[in-house]
Amino acid sequence: MSQMPQQAAVSKCPSCEEPLESGDRFCGACGYDLSAVPPRPDDHPTVAVGGAVPAPAPAPDGVDWPAARDSDGNGRPVPVHAAAELPGTDSGGSPLPPSPVAPPAPAAPPAPGVRFDRPREPEEYPLQAPDPRLTASSAPHAEQRAEPAAPAAPAATPAAGVKVCVACRAGRVDDDGYCENCGHAQPRERDHMEQESGPVAAVSDRGLRHHRNEDAFSVGCTALPDGAPASVAIVCDGVSSATRPDDASLAASRAAGELLLTALPRGTHPQQAMHDAILAASHAVNALADEPATAREQGPHQNAPACTLVGAVVTAGLLVVGWVGDSRVYWVPADRTTPPARLTEDDSWAAQMVAAGLMNEAEAYADERAHAITGWLGADAYELEPHTASFKPDRPGVVVVCTDGLWNYAESAEEMADALPLDAAARPLHGARVLVGHALDGGGHDNVTVALVPFPAVPQGAGSA
Repeated sequence: MSQMPQQAAVSKCPSCEEPLESGDRFCGACGYDLSAVPPRPDDHPTVAVGGAVPAPAPAPDGVDWPAARDSDGNGRPVPVHAAAELPGTDSGGSPLPPSPVAPPAPAAPPAPGVRFDRPREPEEYPLQAPDPRLTASSAPHAEQRAEPAAPAAPAATPAAGVKVCVACRAGRVDDDGYCENCGHAQPRERDHMEQESGPVAAVSDRGLRHHRNEDAFSVGCTALPDGAPASVAIVCDGVSSATRPDDASLAASRAAGELLLTALPRGTHPQQAMHDAILAASHAVNALADEPATAREQGPHQNAPACTLVGAVVTAGLLVVGWVGDSRVYWVPADRTTPPARLTEDDSWAAQMVAAGLMNEAEAYADERAHAITGWLGADAYELEPHTASFKPDRPGVVVVCTDGLWNYAESAEEMADALPLDAAARPLHGARVLVGHALDGGGHDNVTVALVPFPAVPQGAGSA
C-alpha cells in the first residue's frame, strides 16, 4: 500500500501560529499548506519588547538556511494579499491599471447603460403626496424629505359644524360627499334611516345592491278633535328608471305626512284625509319636473321624477290605507293563531294578469314583467287613481307598511307574519329592524323600507321599550 509523503515536523502553523500535531499536512485553523515548510532552525528570532526585530543570529555550524518561501525571511509569514492588491501586467508586459481598491484614479467612462458611480441612496425617499395622517399645514411638501425620526403630527381638531371623514377622521368632507384629505366617499345620510314617533317606528336601508337609497318615509302621531290618538305612516319607493327617484320619494312622503298630520286634528275623516294626502304627494312630485335640477339630470331621457306611495292611518277603532303603485300594507294580528292579511292590491303588470284571469298569482309574479308598475306619482303618470280602503279590525295587531324591497322576501301575509317578531306591537322599532334584516339576509337586491303601526292607536309616548 502506498504511503503519504512525510513532511518536516513543525510545532506551530507558520501562518497563524496555531499548534500542530505530528503528521498534519494542513493547518486546521487557517488551512495553510504545511508540505512546503522546511525544517525550522532551533534558534527562533527573538522579538524585543519594544517591537523591534534584531538581526538573525548566525546559523549553527555555519549553515546558511534558506528563508521560507512564504515568510518574510525572519521565520514569520508575510502578510496575505488579495489578488487585486498586487501589481500585474497584461499579456504585452504593460502594467495593469489600478484596481478599484487602489488609491483613487481617474475613472474610465462606464459602458453604455451601466452606472457604477450611483450615489448612496437616502434612507427614505421624498414623499410624493401629503401623508394622510398629518394635517395639511404640517404635511411635508413633495420636494422635501420626510424625517424618519419625527412622529406624525396629530390630526387637527375640526372646526365646529364641519363634517369630518369617517375613514381618516381628519379631512373635511366636500359638497360632493368625498373627503378632501383621503378621497374616501362618505356614507349618504339616507343609506340607513330610523325614526320612532310615539308607538310608530320606521326603518329604511339602501340594501346590498343599489348605489343609493331611493326610498323615503314619514311617520307621526296626532290627535283627533275628540282627543283620540291617531298614528300615521307613509312609505314611498322611487322609480329607479325615472329621473331623481330619491328626490321624488322624499318629496311625496313629506307632503303626504304633513297633510295627514294637519287634516286629522281638524276633523277630516281619515279616509278622505288619506285621499287628499296622495293628491298632495302627487303635486309635490310633479313640481320636481319643472326644477332645473331635473333638466340637468335628464339629458336625452325625457322622463319625469316618479315614485310609488303607500300609507296607513290608525285610530282607536279604524284602520285606513291608501296607495298608488306596488308598495303594500299587511295586517298581522297579535294573536298569531288568527290569519294575517294583505290589505292592498298592486298597481302592476302581475296584478293585472291575475285580475284578468290570464295567470294565477304564482305564474304572474314569476314573470320578468311582474314588477312593471301601472300606477305611480309623477308628471308623466297616465291618470292618477288614488286607492283608499278602511277596515275595523276586531282585535289588536300590527300594521306593516313596506316597499317591495321587503315583501319580495316575504310576499304572502303568512310569510310576513312569520318574519315579524311576536313583540312588534310593544317594540315597533325593534320589529322594523328585524324585518329589514330579513330582507338583507335574503339578498337585499332593492332598497328596503318598513313602518310598523300598532293597532289600535295608543297615546303618544308609548314607544319601543
